[in-house]
Amino acid sequence: MQRKKYHPDAYLERKRNVIRGLKARTKILEVMGRANALTIKEVSGLAVLSYSTSRHHLRLLEDEQIVKRKGKRPYKWKITGKGQKRLNQLS
Repeated sequence: MQRKKYHPDAYLERKRNVIRGLKARTKILEVMGRANALTIKEVSGLAVLSYSTSRHHLRLLEDEQIVKRKGKRPYKWKITGKGQKRLNQLS
């Protein structure tokens, strides 16, 4: 049986990584990797997740400094690149 591949930044250091969360964060990060900055509504539509699920996981990723929000409401969310830097330090 082959293991499912998740986005490397989908793993959180401070929280328990359950499969449903990894899947949701992987979808979010893949969508955000294709665009410069997106609102939660845009992320949830493109990732086919509910608004509340997208908001929850974006806030978890923000706590880990993997994404950041910019501007005024509605906030635009953007990938910071910190997660990739963290992976490079391990190598």
